[in-house]
Amino acid sequence: MSDVILEAAEAAVPVHALLASETEAALSPFETALAKTAEFKGKAGQVLVVHGQDGAPEKVLLGLGAAADPMTFRSLPAKLPAGAYRLAQAPQELSAEQAALAFALGSYRFDRYKTRGADRARWVAEGVDAAAVRNIAHACALARDMVNTPANDMGPLQIETIAREIAGQHGAQITVITGEGLLEAGYPAVHAVGRAAHPDRAPRMIEINWGQEGAPLVAIVGKGVVFDTGGLDIKPSAGMRLMKKDMGGAAHALALGRMIMGAGLPVRLAVLVPVAENAISGDAMRPGDVIASRKGLSIEVGNTDAEGRLILADALTRAGELGPALTIDLATLTGAARVALGPQLPPFYTDDEELAGQIAAAAQAEADPLWRMPLWKPYADAIDSEIADVKNDSDAWAQAGSVTAALFLQKFAPPGPWAHLDIFAWNPRVRPGHPVGGEAQAIRGLFRMIRERFA
Repeated sequence: MSDVILEAAEAAVPVHALLASETEAALSPFETALAKTAEFKGKAGQVLVVHGQDGAPEKVLLGLGAAADPMTFRSLPAKLPAGAYRLAQAPQELSAEQAALAFALGSYRFDRYKTRGADRARWVAEGVDAAAVRNIAHACALARDMVNTPANDMGPLQIETIAREIAGQHGAQITVITGEGLLEAGYPAVHAVGRAAHPDRAPRMIEINWGQEGAPLVAIVGKGVVFDTGGLDIKPSAGMRLMKKDMGGAAHALALGRMIMGAGLPVRLAVLVPVAENAISGDAMRPGDVIASRKGLSIEVGNTDAEGRLILADALTRAGELGPALTIDLATLTGAARVALGPQLPPFYTDDEELAGQIAAAAQAEADPLWRMPLWKPYADAIDSEIADVKNDSDAWAQAGSVTAALFLQKFAPPGPWAHLDIFAWNPRVRPGHPVGGEAQAIRGLFRMIRERFA
């Protein structure tokens, strides 16, 4: 993304962020008349640009509504003319750093395929750690760019290339195992999902390792299905339309890893990204097949469209071999999660009460919403197989598809603190500061949680 966070500027238009209850008293007589004409009442996201005699913006009023939520600043960039802006007035409890970050998040545009880009507003981060803001904003933009990029330009090789670039930028080690090498290296489930793809889009296992020996290890696992046809259990066209985003977990894992390395957090880091295309060919896995896994558990493939949990099974097993102090996996895993909570509120699953509290608190502090869902053990019987150790699709009686998917992953997750996030990674409709398209979900909250947990 082009950098919208500035450390200084010769002249920046002051922005006054006002609670609705304080708006009337804060305005001059001229501004009061202007606000009346524009029906500006300080409601959340309302913007009033006050122009000077030369016609240029002289002052900006931003309504906060009833509460000082810094994420209101996400709506600001789209409502301002190009130029530099700075925070001049805000309630004491509003975080200037989070306001700058929200402005950066709201400035995001995916214009890779546009012939012409437009000038945009920029934010002067006075009294703020601009580098820290950029670190988070750029990582979120990376995740959104990856999700937005169509599958013809975001295949397994492109994800590997991005991972190598991130590793190179931060002095991390990276290993990549590709194609038939997955069988020799012990990743049979990753191979099974991706073997039907064209050889140029062969499946692979990407592992980034960073940090100093002796520090606690954080393992981050991300589902990287670059396109999901559904396999032989093929999706209808409407269900396939957005499947370029089925690598959203990998994009989020790489972005979160980049945040951690960029901030130099005192941890060791392992980013594990299994990448495959769930394609259809004569070599595609079939409903009813039984495949092996790295853990040694046999898996009956009840549905080839439940492929994400298969590649995550091998990656989570690998994470366990590293002895992590914390494991997080992120995946665009189930439609059931959207039925339960919709597109804006990703569920997370964990049996660790302390970790659950830390994730929820950090998510709330960062205005990065999550909702804890139960790992309801009585549903575990729904993934029992009559001919294998486990099956990848649950019996219909259980109904709770996001819960049973999490229970499946738990069989492969490392011992100790582990959380699974079933993200959507997409904005299905335009909201202020949230254009239609790829969205970075949960990783700002997770970054804060990791930073505080291992401080």
